[in-house]
Amino acid sequence: MKNFIKLVACVVVVEGAGVVGSIFTTPNISSWYDILIKPKLAPPNWLFAPVWTVLFAFMGIALYLVWQKRKVNFSVGSSKIWAWAVVLFFFQLLLNVLWSIIFFGFQNPAIAFLELLALWLAILATMVLFAKISFSAASLLLPYVLWVSFAGYLNYEIWQLNSPISDSVACSKEAKICPDGSVVWQVAPDCHFNECRKES
Repeated sequence: MKNFIKLVACVVVVEGAGVVGSIFTTPNISSWYDILIKPKLAPPNWLFAPVWTVLFAFMGIALYLVWQKRKVNFSVGSSKIWAWAVVLFFFQLLLNVLWSIIFFGFQNPAIAFLELLALWLAILATMVLFAKISFSAASLLLPYVLWVSFAGYLNYEIWQLNSPISDSVACSKEAKICPDGSVVWQVAPDCHFNECRKES
């Protein structure tokens, strides 16, 4: 019974991080995110919540499996590995929440992509240390790192597809023919047409 309570506690703590991230995600996924240009492989919006719920549950179970190992009589070196594994786990969890804040809260795909790279590396490092303690725990993080890899692809594509077009390109698609037959183009910053030459 005590172990079950510990398992539930680990899952609840990790799911709690997901709840914090959803505070920034939920209001924007059906508004700002919905109007973005997205790649063909982008999943429907409704899929994100159940996928992340399952992934956070897996993370919570992985944390529990590693946490249980603290009772084992580790050597000094192994104790350090366990400590670093737990620290890295919570660090990557923090980066996970931070990504939601940057991408959805600040609506900044460019910075979010760079932050996601750090998250991806932190997950890999966590998996490496978890594997030294519990192979099962490391395996439970595999779907997580795969999904974050896919999220990285989506993040990058959304960043590129929605990057502001330079003024020179955006303001040169239309032209106006003046009475004297000359052509004027749109100019920055508000893309108004240049004035036609006055007849002398």
